[in-house]
Amino acid sequence: MKTKITLLILLFFLTKNAFAQQTSVENSYPKVAGYMGILHPLNTWSADGTSTGNFGAIYTIGFPTGINILKSDKIGFSFEFVPTIRSENGVSKMNNFLFHPGVMFRFKHGLTLVTRAAFETSGRYGFTPVLNKVVKKNKHSNYFIAIPFPVRFGNDRPTTYTLGFQFGVGF
Repeated sequence: MKTKITLLILLFFLTKNAFAQQTSVENSYPKVAGYMGILHPLNTWSADGTSTGNFGAIYTIGFPTGINILKSDKIGFSFEFVPTIRSENGVSKMNNFLFHPGVMFRFKHGLTLVTRAAFETSGRYGFTPVLNKVVKKNKHSNYFIAIPFPVRFGNDRPTTYTLGFQFGVGF
């Protein structure tokens, strides 16, 4: 009987340590995560006073794909790549590719602010603040929505400000 109690106590401490180690591994940093999504620019305003909606004669859609390197629960770095397809007058084509690196500031309740630099093959450059919210979290993935606000300069065009809507899945 004494041997059984000793074995149970030993087993308890061994399993307790095993679970504690597993939990600490799950919460260790750095972590790497990926995501993919769909981006719809809603409206673009230009410094010359024009305003252009996306759902008229011209339709543009982007497909952001990225890798996040999380340093902690509060901060990380993100590499994003966005091919863009534009449809106009019945013709669609990939018209732009965006490299979008940035720093992620993570908050409670699944909110993240991402401050991205922007470099486009169209010759434009700028920055994009993005507010991101996880709306459903699963064991190995999550679903999110995001509101990007791209600001672009260069290529002998006026400065533009765009409001967009993005949704996607992280894994």
